[in-house]
Amino acid sequence: MNSLDFSQTANNPAQPERVPFVIQIVGYKNSGKTTLIAKLVRRLKQAGLIVGTVKHDAHEFDMDKPGTDTWKHQEAGADMTAISSASRSAIISNRPEPLSGLLAHMRHADVVLVEGFKQEHHPKIILLRETNDRELLGLSEPWIAMLWPEAEPLRAELTCPAFTIDDDAHIASEIRKRLTPRPR
Repeated sequence: MNSLDFSQTANNPAQPERVPFVIQIVGYKNSGKTTLIAKLVRRLKQAGLIVGTVKHDAHEFDMDKPGTDTWKHQEAGADMTAISSASRSAIISNRPEPLSGLLAHMRHADVVLVEGFKQEHHPKIILLRETNDRELLGLSEPWIAMLWPEAEPLRAELTCPAFTIDDDAHIASEIRKRLTPRPR
C-alpha cells in the first residue's frame, strides 16, 4: 500500500509550474537517513521553505488504522482511496509508484528530500557509516558525503564535498544555495 500526502496543494493556474530541488538521502540501514532528513526539514522550514519528503520502504507498510473509514474502503478492496480535510489530503494506492509519480504531487515544494530510491538520478547526500559502504560512491550524482567517524578513511576517495554526520547546518546551507527563488 502506498500513501501520498497532499497537504496544502492548491493549484493556481496563474502561477508557472515549479520544479522543486530534489535531493536523495541514501545509505545503508541505520546510517542515519531518517534522522538527517528530520534535521534538514526543521532547518529548511526555519528558513521559510516549503519542504516535501518521500520515503522508499523496502518492506510492506500500513498507514491506515483499522476501523477508520478509509481502512474500511481498503479492506473492501478499493484499489485507491483518497481522503481530504480542511488541512490535509492523502491518497492510498495498492501499487508501487515510481519516484517521478510521487514527485509530481510535490510541485508546490521548494525542496523535496527523498529517502532511498538509490538508482534514481538526482543529487545525492550519501551517508557512509563504515569503509565497507564505499560502493555507494559509485551511485549516480553524488553531491555530498556525510561521514561517520568509522568511515573517515574514505575521505581521500571522495570527489564530492564531505561533512561529518552531525553537520546538518552546513548541509541545509548548501541546499539553500542551490534553490531558485520562488515567485511571489
